[in-house]
Amino acid sequence: MQEKNARPYHHGNLKRVVIATAQDMLSEEKGWQFTLREVARRAGVSHAAPYKHFPDKGALLAELAMLGFNELREQLSGAIERPRSARAEFLAAAKAYIHFGTTNPSLYRLMFSADVDKTAFPNLKEAGAAAFAELLVILERGQQSGAFKKQPVRGQAVASWALVHGLTLLAIDGQLLPEKVGARPIDAVLTSMLEGLES
Repeated sequence: MQEKNARPYHHGNLKRVVIATAQDMLSEEKGWQFTLREVARRAGVSHAAPYKHFPDKGALLAELAMLGFNELREQLSGAIERPRSARAEFLAAAKAYIHFGTTNPSLYRLMFSADVDKTAFPNLKEAGAAAFAELLVILERGQQSGAFKKQPVRGQAVASWALVHGLTLLAIDGQLLPEKVGARPIDAVLTSMLEGLES
């Protein structure tokens, strides 16, 4: 039985509406504890309609996380405007990453949450790898130009990612307090990171 005021299932943009509604709820409620039934009610469709596109809540969360990684990749790519130095590219991408996380805190947490099984959703795994590949490109280009040390690029990438990811979470949690870490902690940490990368 459809809920009162629910739209019929054959709504032409059902999948898009369900996703957009879940994205709004994720942002507003600062978490993903909502149910598919609640998403359906908010979207104005029958409680059974979302199951036509998402077999369970995990599939919907995986879709949201995948879209998040796609957006992150686009922002990282867009932050790099050539011709620029390897240093400028690294700083721009790192700041774009942190900005993405701090402006989308719930989505960012979901993207890296154990609540989403990346092994069960190949598209999500690929989206995460594509975002990580943007960092690899920056580091590889820096090595080729002689700006960065000739070291295993994946090791540099993991170290850089771990640092920027940690900074992002600290910023989201309000832990980068000036009295504790100084006035411009992100700039200071990224500068130190670059000193370790540069030749």
